[in-house]
Amino acid sequence: MQRNIRMKRRYINGFNGLRALGVIAVILYHLNPDVFRGGYLGVPIFMVLSGYLITDHLLADLRQKGRYDYRGFWLRRIKRLYPTLITMLMATAGYIVLFQRDLLANLHRIVATNLIYLYNWWQIFNGQSYFERFANNESPFTHLWTLSIEGQFYLLWPLLVMGIWRWSKRKKATVFWTSIGLAVVSAGLMALLFNPSADPSRIYYGTDTRAFSILLGCALAVVWPSGELRGKLALGDRIGIDIIGLIGFAGMIWLTLALDARSSWLYRGGMVLFSLFTVVLVAVVAHPGADWDRLLTNPLFNWLGSRSYGIYLYQFPVMIFFEGRMRNIADHPILYPVIEVILILLLSEASYRFIERPLARFDYRQTWTWFKALFTTPKNRGMLRQRFVAGIMSLIMILGLIGVIQAPSVRANTADHSDLAKTIKKNAAQTKKENAKIAAAARSSAAESRKAASDKSLSESLSISASKSSAAEESEAAKNPVNQDLEKYGLTQVQLHAAQNLQITGIGDSVMLGSAEGYKRIFPKMYLDATVSQQVYTIQPKIKGLLQQGLVATNVLVGLGTNGSFQANDLDEIMHLFGPDRNVFWINVHVPTRAWQNQVNADLAAGAKRFANLHVIDWYGYSKAHEDWFAKDDVHPNPTGSPYYYTYVAKQILTTLAAADK
Repeated sequence: MQRNIRMKRRYINGFNGLRALGVIAVILYHLNPDVFRGGYLGVPIFMVLSGYLITDHLLADLRQKGRYDYRGFWLRRIKRLYPTLITMLMATAGYIVLFQRDLLANLHRIVATNLIYLYNWWQIFNGQSYFERFANNESPFTHLWTLSIEGQFYLLWPLLVMGIWRWSKRKKATVFWTSIGLAVVSAGLMALLFNPSADPSRIYYGTDTRAFSILLGCALAVVWPSGELRGKLALGDRIGIDIIGLIGFAGMIWLTLALDARSSWLYRGGMVLFSLFTVVLVAVVAHPGADWDRLLTNPLFNWLGSRSYGIYLYQFPVMIFFEGRMRNIADHPILYPVIEVILILLLSEASYRFIERPLARFDYRQTWTWFKALFTTPKNRGMLRQRFVAGIMSLIMILGLIGVIQAPSVRANTADHSDLAKTIKKNAAQTKKENAKIAAAARSSAAESRKAASDKSLSESLSISASKSSAAEESEAAKNPVNQDLEKYGLTQVQLHAAQNLQITGIGDSVMLGSAEGYKRIFPKMYLDATVSQQVYTIQPKIKGLLQQGLVATNVLVGLGTNGSFQANDLDEIMHLFGPDRNVFWINVHVPTRAWQNQVNADLAAGAKRFANLHVIDWYGYSKAHEDWFAKDDVHPNPTGSPYYYTYVAKQILTTLAAADK
C-alpha cells in the first residue's frame, strides 16, 4: 500500500470501539469466569493499543522535531490517569474502613505500590493469586496489576526509544527489531516459567512475562504509523484490508472462546497468538481507507470506550463489596450481575464527568485560586456543583487516609487467626504427621499384598451391614463400641466398626481439612491430602504422584470445587487417572456466596452419569437448609456443623459400598 505522509495526528474513533470490546470482555469474565472464560483476554487489547499509540506519537515527534517532550508526556499521563486512580484507591479504602475492616491489612502498601506503578510486583512477592476467587483470597485491588505494567512501560519505553533515536543510524529498524526481540524474550519467559501444576499468577502478573502484548503494538507503530496511511484506497485494496481485519477479529473471538485462563496452551503461545490477532485488527482500524474504523464507531462504543478507564478501575471494588454483602449469589446468577454492571457504569460516569475529564484539563497552577473561589464566589449552579464535588472528594480522601494510616497496625492475614483458620492449621499439621506414617507403611509392604488385605478387610467388614448383620455380629459390635457419640448423627456401630478397617484416600481443600479430625476418627486408615485453596485444575499432578507412591486406595474421597469451577475434561482426566476399578466419592459443594456453586454441582452430577464408579455425595442438598451449620463464610462447617458434615459423608460411603457388596 502506498503511503501519503501526513504528520498531522488524527483521532481514531474505532479505537474506542476496541476499548469497549476489551472492557466488556474483562467485566463479563470477572462476573462469571465459567461462562465467559476467555474474557480476561480483553487486557491484551488495551496493552496492544497502548504500545501502538504511545510509540506512534513518540516516533511522530522524533521525526518532526528531532526530540520528544518526555516531561510533558508524563505530566499529561499524570493529569489523565492519577486523579481517577487516587479517587478509586481512597474511595475503596474508605469503604474498607467503614464496612470491611478485615481488608485493612497491607492497605498502605497496596495504595503506595499502585501510586508508583509497582503493584504487580508486590502481588508477586506477596503470593497474591489472580485465580483464587474465594473468601479472604479476593481483594478489590486485584485487577490493578495491568495499570502497573503500563505505568512501567510509560516510564522506560520512551527513554529507550529516545536513546535509539540518538545513537542508532538505522533508527526505525532498530526500534522495530528491539520491540520484536524483547517481545520474543517476554513470550519465551512466559512459556518457560509456566508450571501446569502451580498457580500461574506469577507469570500472569509479571511485567517480564506480559510485556509482549505492548511490545507487539510498539512494533506495529514503527511500520504502520497512523499519520502516514493513505486515506483513499482502490476498491480491491479496500476489500482486501477489510478481510484482513475480519481475520484478526475472528481470531480474537475464536481464542476468547477457546482459551481457558488456566490452560497450558494459553501460556505457551495462545496469548501471543491473541496479541498478534489484535495487532492485525488494530492496524486495520488505524487505516483511514478501511471500513473497520467506521464499523467500530457508534454512540455506545464511544461512550464505553471513553469511560473504559473508570469502568476498569471500579469493576472489582463493586463486585467484591457487593458480593460480600449478598450471601445468596448462586441463587441469582442474572439479577445480581446486572445490578453490579449498573453500579459500575454509574460510578464510572460520575468519575468521568466530575474527576477524569475536568482534572485532565485543569491548570494546576491555578489550584490555590480555584480553592479560594470555592468560598468566595457568589452562589451559582456551576459553583454549587463544584462545592458539592469538592465536599464529597474531601470526605473520600479523609476516610481513605484513615484506612491507610490504620493499616500498618493491623496484623496481616487476620483471617488466618480466626478459630476456623486455627482449626485448619492444627489439622494440617496433624494430618501431615499421620500421612507420613501411612506413607512409610505403604513403602514397607508390597502393593499387591496391601491391596489384597484391604479388599479382604473391606469385604468382611461391609458384609455385616450388607445383610443387615446377624444378632451375633451386632452383639460383637456392641461389646467393643467405637465413636459412640457419632451414633446420633445416623451411623450404626456396625458401620463405625467397618470404617475402622477401611483404607481410603482423601483429596480435598480447606473444607475437608477443617473436618480432618472427624474424618480420621471414623477412618483411621485414611490418607488425607487436603490443602487450602486447592482446585480441580491443579490436582492432576498430585494424583499422579500419589499413584506412583502407592498411596491411592481402592476407595477415594474427593472434596474439590469450593474454590472455583472446572471443565468437563478436567473431571474426565481425573477419573481416568483413578481408573475404573476404584470407587470415587466426590462431595458436591455448598458455596452460596459464589456463582459457580450450581455449575460445579451440575457438572458433578453429569460426571456421575459418564462414570459408573463416580458417586456424588450431595452435601449441598443435605445442608442447604441449615445455615447454623456453617462458619461466617457460609462455606466451612463450624463446630456444630462439622460432625453433620463428616458423618454424612462417611454414611454415604459406607452405605454405597455395602450395597455394592450384596
